[in-house]
Amino acid sequence: MKEHTLDARRLLCPLPVIRTQNKIKELQPGDQLTIIGTDPGIMQDIPAWCRINGHKLLESLTENSEYIIILEVGSN
Repeated sequence: MKEHTLDARRLLCPLPVIRTQNKIKELQPGDQLTIIGTDPGIMQDIPAWCRINGHKLLESLTENSEYIIILEVGSN
């Protein structure tokens, strides 16, 4: 398992989801991806995208006006 980070700051919907989707294509099942964004929409959009695409949401939090989502890449 490797840990990766995606900087989605200053991107508005749907770009954070699109960048997440593109980044996951480079990763292996079991890898962790931390997405950091400033658009509050990612707090709903990325978890919904994870459910549809078979990835596991590990954590979501807000810190210093940034939204952070940590997910585990699924095998889909």
